Amino acid sequence: MSSVLPALRLGFAGTPEFAVPALDALRQTHRICAVFTQPDRPAGRGQALRESPVKALAVAHGIPLHQPASFKSPEALEILRSLALDALVVVAYGLLLPPAALGCPKLGCINIHASLLPRWRGAAPIQRAILAGDAQTGVTIMRMDQGLDTGPMLAARAMDIRADDTARSVHDRLARAGADLIVETLAALNSGRIREEPQPSAGVTYAAKITKAEALIDWREDAAQIWRRIRAFNPWPIAETRLDGAQLRIWDAELRDSELRAGGAPGIEPGTVLAAADDGIDVACGTGVLRILRLQLTGRKPLLAREFIQGLRLDHARFAAA
Repeated sequence: MSSVLPALRLGFAGTPEFAVPALDALRQTHRICAVFTQPDRPAGRGQALRESPVKALAVAHGIPLHQPASFKSPEALEILRSLALDALVVVAYGLLLPPAALGCPKLGCINIHASLLPRWRGAAPIQRAILAGDAQTGVTIMRMDQGLDTGPMLAARAMDIRADDTARSVHDRLARAGADLIVETLAALNSGRIREEPQPSAGVTYAAKITKAEALIDWREDAAQIWRRIRAFNPWPIAETRLDGAQLRIWDAELRDSELRAGGAPGIEPGTVLAAADDGIDVACGTGVLRILRLQLTGRKPLLAREFIQGLRLDHARFAAA
């Protein structure tokens, strides 16, 4: 007798790029009866309707697709009930699931969340972890309940945050880790080998949605904090400052080893350019010095520091918040 368990009947609810590896992995190991993703949204300068990355993958593989504006509608709930799913896997879907939807699948709604819960519940766990200077993050597989990322945990996998990590690089590694872990977790759940654990009440933090206003650099901050801001907001919304009133986006930077790193720059206004050379543009911060490596003026492409400073005299120039 074969010990191989039958494929599960799954639904998949997700929208952005982060959800794509999980859907791709699950379609190869289980039967995806339907994909749910958000309706196409206007995007770009022309505001043309753009399909989600999850929709693109579903269409490419002929998976039945639904794009309800809400799961609260009787029509969306009827679709979900009619599928007779074993489980609905939810990854960065972006729409709330009401109790009626949570109770439809036989094994429940299973979520991949991009943090080690209960730290960083909410919308922007990757960026908030980098901003806070966390040494580790990870993915958690949980059974969804009516709270915000409060359900019991089925599995978790930790990952170090490296000094050169940006939100993009962490996002990509966590998306792959989440895809691998959801396949393993569903196999264990299907065979009855999963032990659910309630989330601890201690250590709860909330990852509020990132806003463009947060991207504006305050040079009075510590250099390490500004450095984390630049990394956390790459690739969106990109940390920015002003030079002679013009917007200047900062894509990449590093902490500068100098005597000013720990003690600040006495008598020098934060935001002042201390040196501009091929290897970077050194800027005084409230405490410490930051070396800018790649930057971009409005309407131009991002440039390495050595390209940016050609023809410019930046010594003693001052970057400002506004």
